[in-house]
Amino acid sequence: MSNAEKVISGGASSSSHSVFGEGTATEASDEFTVTTEEEGECDNGHIACSACCTNLRNRCPSCTLPIGVYRNRMMERVVEAIIVPCPNAKHGCTEMFSYGKELVHEKECSFALCYCPRRGCNYAGLCKDLYRHYYNCSSAREYFRCGYNVQAWMHISDKILVLQEGREGPLVAIQCFEEEQGVYVTVNCITPCAPGVSEFSFQLSYSSYGGAHKTMSFGLGEMNRIQKVSFQTPDKDFMFVPHYFLAGRTDLKMNICVRRRGGEEEEENT
Repeated sequence: MSNAEKVISGGASSSSHSVFGEGTATEASDEFTVTTEEEGECDNGHIACSACCTNLRNRCPSCTLPIGVYRNRMMERVVEAIIVPCPNAKHGCTEMFSYGKELVHEKECSFALCYCPRRGCNYAGLCKDLYRHYYNCSSAREYFRCGYNVQAWMHISDKILVLQEGREGPLVAIQCFEEEQGVYVTVNCITPCAPGVSEFSFQLSYSSYGGAHKTMSFGLGEMNRIQKVSFQTPDKDFMFVPHYFLAGRTDLKMNICVRRRGGEEEEENT
């Protein structure tokens, strides 16, 4: 017998207040609390979703009796007893959850797929597989080493510069978005948002050209992690370089220092 079947069989004999009983409206008020849950029930125990209740003007679709929105505790128990696998089970995740709770886990699952940032490539795989793929897929490779400043020079028209930590290591995407007033620059690590997976901080700096030397810097104590690069102008977590800083140039001369959060190279430099 499944968990859901046990819940149903156990609840059917519990009391006259069961959702499957014939209790009166007075009796039902002892069992149910009026809430904004997504279910309605009439006095005959018929159930309808909140959308149907609204469309039918709060009349039961089965018997036309008035139907209200009540908390259906029996159905909640049935749903909670349904155990489902993680949506990433086919990729190797073995976690199991009560129905609905798997969606929360999916956002932090280490088996979530990541997508290749190289233009024209549609590869998607686990992050470690993606890193190996990118090393073999990209002909123009740029690297970073945690705790060290490295050059991050890019043409604005390229829109993206990908740095890899050594051979087959994590990928850091530096992207630029040109708008009317200047250029937005973001830094993200391509990896799932799983605890302990590729957790970095960074410091990015830009230096202007010409006699009036100007610099600006931007950093985050926790680098954002993404599964797929986006080419939409960001609304947060960016460095903004005004056009007057660029002085007509079409490239960005930047330096970046990436640190592993809690890593040895970070402790040595504090």
